[in-house]
Amino acid sequence: MAIVEMQKVSICAPRRNRKVLLKSLQSLGVMEVHESDIEADGLERMDTQSARIRFDKSADTLEDALKKLSVYAPSKGGSLFPEKEVVTRKRYDGIVDEAAGILDKASDLVRIAKDIDESKAGIIRKQAAQASLEPWKRLNVPLNYRGTKATGFVAGTFAGMDDVATLYALLTKGMDDPAPVDVTVLDQSQELTYAAIVYHLSVKETLEANLREAGFARPSSNFGEGKVPAQAIEDLKAECEALAKRVEDDKKEIQTFSDLRDDFRIASDYYRARSERYQLLGTILQSKSMFFLEGWVEAEKADALIAYVEDKYEALAEKEEAKEGEEPPTRLSNRPFLRITEPVLESYGLPTHGRFDPTSIMTFFYIIFFGMMLSDAGYGLVMSVVCAIVLMKHKNLQSGIKNLLSLFFWCGLTTMFWGAMFGGFFGNAVDTIAKTFFGYAGDTIVKPLWFDPMSNPMYLLMWCMLFGVIHLFTGLGIKGYELLRDHDFVGFVSDVLDWFLFLVGLILLLLPTDIFASIVGMQFSLPAWVSQVAKWITIIGMVVIILMGGRDKKNWALRIALGAYDLYGVSGWLSDVLSYSRLLALGLATGVIASVVNMLCAMIAGIGGLIGVILFVVVFLLGHLMNMAINLLGAYVHTNRLQFVEFFGKFYDAGGKAFAPFGANFKYIEIREEN
Repeated sequence: MAIVEMQKVSICAPRRNRKVLLKSLQSLGVMEVHESDIEADGLERMDTQSARIRFDKSADTLEDALKKLSVYAPSKGGSLFPEKEVVTRKRYDGIVDEAAGILDKASDLVRIAKDIDESKAGIIRKQAAQASLEPWKRLNVPLNYRGTKATGFVAGTFAGMDDVATLYALLTKGMDDPAPVDVTVLDQSQELTYAAIVYHLSVKETLEANLREAGFARPSSNFGEGKVPAQAIEDLKAECEALAKRVEDDKKEIQTFSDLRDDFRIASDYYRARSERYQLLGTILQSKSMFFLEGWVEAEKADALIAYVEDKYEALAEKEEAKEGEEPPTRLSNRPFLRITEPVLESYGLPTHGRFDPTSIMTFFYIIFFGMMLSDAGYGLVMSVVCAIVLMKHKNLQSGIKNLLSLFFWCGLTTMFWGAMFGGFFGNAVDTIAKTFFGYAGDTIVKPLWFDPMSNPMYLLMWCMLFGVIHLFTGLGIKGYELLRDHDFVGFVSDVLDWFLFLVGLILLLLPTDIFASIVGMQFSLPAWVSQVAKWITIIGMVVIILMGGRDKKNWALRIALGAYDLYGVSGWLSDVLSYSRLLALGLATGVIASVVNMLCAMIAGIGGLIGVILFVVVFLLGHLMNMAINLLGAYVHTNRLQFVEFFGKFYDAGGKAFAPFGANFKYIEIREEN
């Protein structure tokens, strides 16, 4: 309904009170604090980086502990819609007093979770070692065994699959026969042959040359060094079992921290709030004995805030006038029902002070157009019921999610309205079910209260364009209201009234024509005097546009040229009106796809028996769910477009900065003040 008036306030207080005063301001959450631009000797800013890093690290530790708890001790009753926990100020203060101890417990939990990760990594490494030792388990000496005083030993792999005879021939090449070499194949795969070789030291150099030539590779793993592979494998299995038991014990120990989950959340929010407070503390100017800050407060709360800080913190606070070029932040003030579309407006941009807040008018058009685009009573019923259940079950939803669900609830109601007007309830589901399973052969059961768009789409197109004209004229009317409020009567006549006259006259002249009749399938006839009035107001509007469109120019030729160019803007109005045909297009798409789904279900039900009924239900649910999801998204996107492009384009200039009071931006909790 309106933009809240803002007041700039400056505060000067003893330096010894700076932390408690900032804590109070953060708790109150009523003042958007800005860096002061006072220039004077002896003023400096405090370096709070190390303190902020410490608090952020503490909050990160608590967050990490919560994540580990969610993995190893998940809470029951999880929800897609997380809510903030409502805690009393007494409980919060109690957690603050114990924050250091809670942080220590969180650190213990994180350490235990880290131990679990290390144990799991150890299990993976040892299992990999087992797999690497498996081909060597027939070997009865350690892999690093090198032989005796007279003999040498080596174990390794050859590429491919070779038998003992082939390997023996490769390794004894260049040696006298019989060669003092023994080859044993321990295992084979498609890629490798695992072999153990015993040889006399007299042929060591020749054997090593033959091994290099044959592509011999020694084992890369050093697991089981000094042990027979079979024994090393057993030892690794035992170690894996010990680590697995350690993991289970650690998990059980983590589960003992479950009762601290809420304490971790509150403490995490506490440390984040302290970090934010110290971040602000590092921006304010301070002398040896005083500190200064300034910012914006809602005008109606300014006096109370000034009295509070002066009385409690020995401060001097006063109101200030905004400096030249300084724009107050924007905060919208709307009734609860209208707040549901504030996020839509904010996504486009907030209005600046002195401009009109279009939230109330936009809300009405938004839910009406959304309902026309979805236009199925069954889909609207599902939307409203689901949103109502979530809103009733979750009382402390985040404001963004709550507003979105509330918006979809009301859009669901308007969708039900338009569905009833057009006769759509999950398409023609009632007729399809009656004919398929009960042999009904009568007239349509669910009849439209108004008309069926699929049998008369051009009639709906006419209404869509009419709604579009009303929407656009409302936007132009808001522009006129702003001009009259600012006493810009010339601007009102030149930029608003002349376009109203010109466009209304054109519409009245167009209605009785054959062209319009061929588009909408209806013939309009107007009295002769109406046509005469329409002609004259069109001419008057056109003349004013041409003469006043370039009124800021002194050269009349240039003024008329610019005015004629402005008159060309009527093509933009035509384009804008035609944009509302998307109301028809999306509404028809919903109905047509729903009817196709029902037709497909009826064909599948023709199988007969219980299988036919089951398949009918499955295809019906999946088909309508997909159709509803796709067209719900389309309705949301295109309803936004009609507001942003067509409606706002006639009067709205965004540019406001959202009011962001310094407060505790808690992630998990919401404090309920007891007094």
